[in-house]
Amino acid sequence: MAQEKAPEGKAPEGKAGAKPRRPRAETPKGFRDYFGAEVTERQDMLSAIAGVYRLHGFEPLETSAVETVEALGKFLPDVDRPNEGVFAWQEEDKDWLALRYDLTAPLARVAAQYRNDLPSPYRRYAMGPVWRNEKPGPGRFRQFYQCDADTVGAPSVAADAEICAMLAGALECVGIPRGDYVVKVNNRKVLNGVMEVAGVLDPADPDRFAAERGIVLRAIDKIDRLGPEGVRALLGAGRRDDSGDFTKGAGLSAEQAEVVMGFTTARRDTGAATVARLRELVGTSALGAEGVAELETIAALLDAQGYGPDRILLDPGVVRGLGYYTGPVFEAELTFEILDDKGQKRQFGSVAGGGRYDDLVKRFTGQAVPATGVSIGVDRLLAALRAKGRIGAVAEGPVVVTVMDRDRMADYFAMAADLRAAGIRAEVYLGNPKNFGNQLKYADKRAAPVAVIQGSDEAARGVVVLKDLILGARIAQSATLEEWKDRPAQVEVPRADLASAVRAMLAGGGL
Repeated sequence: MAQEKAPEGKAPEGKAGAKPRRPRAETPKGFRDYFGAEVTERQDMLSAIAGVYRLHGFEPLETSAVETVEALGKFLPDVDRPNEGVFAWQEEDKDWLALRYDLTAPLARVAAQYRNDLPSPYRRYAMGPVWRNEKPGPGRFRQFYQCDADTVGAPSVAADAEICAMLAGALECVGIPRGDYVVKVNNRKVLNGVMEVAGVLDPADPDRFAAERGIVLRAIDKIDRLGPEGVRALLGAGRRDDSGDFTKGAGLSAEQAEVVMGFTTARRDTGAATVARLRELVGTSALGAEGVAELETIAALLDAQGYGPDRILLDPGVVRGLGYYTGPVFEAELTFEILDDKGQKRQFGSVAGGGRYDDLVKRFTGQAVPATGVSIGVDRLLAALRAKGRIGAVAEGPVVVTVMDRDRMADYFAMAADLRAAGIRAEVYLGNPKNFGNQLKYADKRAAPVAVIQGSDEAARGVVVLKDLILGARIAQSATLEEWKDRPAQVEVPRADLASAVRAMLAGGGL
């Protein structure tokens, strides 16, 4: 019988004295660590977005990172690979548990579980990490952050209009100005009405033509990348790309494809003109007409609040891939240009999306519960802010109180306490104080703006020395006599004035 492999970190049985294997100091594949400034930037951005959501009456909600696979619903365990799509495991009682893959599925569970306690409609926002058991790639991780806002229990599309307005407000509050973004709105009912006219949706048998509709949806979603001819090919027999790979098409006739193509080019200069064109395209479809009326209502509600097409516009090109969307869908796109990995200019693209999903809570209750919401890709939005230069500067560290005399640690801690009481970040150097140069190197690595110095001589005279590390570094790079005379990088102040002097130094006003 072959010997079992020992767990990592333990010596195999029968090999007494063998050195245990050291664990590898590396993150698991597809995961990453976040340090100081990255964490602070994310917290600040999410705090600003939360402020917008709270202004609209939304309340925060935190759900467990773990849900039952049954509650998640989208992925089900199987014998060969029980954790398909999610990080899942089986409990001793045979229940399957998994890390949440988004923040919407847990909300559906909460809405059903606490339906007798929650107000209706229930407005909530949620922020936190989610996990996907997918193949990682450049910029694609298995753990990432999402920021959601949803309304459960409101059947009116006024809730969808509110979500769109909130999304625009969130983007502007974090530093994406008007002109650099647009929120695009469509309605899956309109698209289904066009499908009905095109002959790939049978209202009496919704499952019929499901495969063809899937291909049509994916084709429309790629129109910006493939152009009209590429989409037309996917609607027909199929398309062969530049590499020679062939993608099977939906098999629509030329007449059917023409109806769908008319939908992709239905956007006009005004919402009213777009609505009029969509009404022509859905023809006699009752579902399509309902969707057009909903878009018309959304446009009117947004216009009344001052959200014109420069911020939020009706765009039939928005599809949104998830199958549970049942009505309005929306997507926030950043319109400014960046350079890609090849040095080519391109638009930044989408940072948020969502829509109405009236059937998700029904899985738990058996009754239809209207719901709509949006999810912001936190990492994408942070990357956009860095591209715009809104964040990414070196974060200022704490003031460092250096240690000149080991037996006077109480004095140094008292200085740090005074600074903190004045609202100034401060810390006492806790390494080996023998080499003062190492203390200044530490302060530099911490990006400290000021170092506080007090030896026995300064203590006897009741003063401290403040070293302006930021100005000192600047002067060292390009010193001018005038700048040095105007504001020296090191000054002596009374101990009693420590906090006020540091505050003035941090404000850049000198002493």
